[in-house]
Amino acid sequence: MSLSKDQYDSILLGYSRRQDRNRHELDRRRAEIYARIPEYRSLEESVPVMGMQALRRILSAASAAEEAPQPLRSAPSAAPASDFAARMADIAAAKRRLLVSNGYAADYLDPIYDCPDCRDTGYLGDRKCHCFRRQEISILYDQSHLSELAAAQNFDTLRESWYSGEDLIRFRKAAAAARAFTEEFGRVHRNLLFHGTVGTGKSFLSVCIAQKLLETRHSVIYFSAVGLFDHISALSFDYRNREQFTDFLSDLYGCDLLIIDDLGTEMTNAFISTQFFSLINERLLREKATVISTNLSHRELRDRYTDRVFSRIASRYESYEFSGTDIRLQKKILEKRGLSPV
Repeated sequence: MSLSKDQYDSILLGYSRRQDRNRHELDRRRAEIYARIPEYRSLEESVPVMGMQALRRILSAASAAEEAPQPLRSAPSAAPASDFAARMADIAAAKRRLLVSNGYAADYLDPIYDCPDCRDTGYLGDRKCHCFRRQEISILYDQSHLSELAAAQNFDTLRESWYSGEDLIRFRKAAAAARAFTEEFGRVHRNLLFHGTVGTGKSFLSVCIAQKLLETRHSVIYFSAVGLFDHISALSFDYRNREQFTDFLSDLYGCDLLIIDDLGTEMTNAFISTQFFSLINERLLREKATVISTNLSHRELRDRYTDRVFSRIASRYESYEFSGTDIRLQKKILEKRGLSPV
């Protein structure tokens, strides 16, 4: 799957707008500093003058070397250039000291970027930056539904009041793991398996993780198992869509986080099991994180999928069990009684 020209142009227009916005903000900051710290402006205005003086010295030294008799000729001295570099370093240090002494951060007048990696161009050389890929994935897989879910299902709205006893202990362990997963993301490669009874918070925690990582500008693909494998099947069996199928798999293999919700609700056959194994195995090889939620037990996972699928999950995923009564059902009962869900 690839962007249309209009979608591609829309992303590039967004980068242009960010550059303009950040450039205007830097201009505003510079005007503020010039007004409050005249010494800073004097230092900046001295740089072009010093640069011209250094250039004249370099050219003069080169000219003198050319005019010298042949036996006496030598390479022009590098002293003017090195002296200029040293003076520039002194001025830069003086400017930082002025900012800090007047209550500003030392980097207050450094260039401003939404994405420092690509400097708001969208590209690292000829390769798309991670920030571009995040936008591309959001458009291609229409994350609007995920965004709607994340608005209500996030760590700020997480409640423990639906649980008690052993169910509460299990949920707290899973929630702590989900928080740690987002906090360590990019530094520690982890994969999570949420399994247990229906309606006990597995999908909720998955969305919490997605929301946090989207907030930190990571690329996230979120699929129900039914939707994921239906899409794989539709593309793989249509020869006209071979290129789309290859692009789709590339996105699944390469996104920062893949979430597969409700694994086990799809129609499973040998083809689906093979595709599932290829997907989780390739992401493990690339050290890309995956979160899977399922109502299936470990035994049911092993029986439903191949041994090699279960082996990968059992050995490379952190497993957290959920238990208790169906929260969605509890909420409906409260609503029927005219009570507000906690």
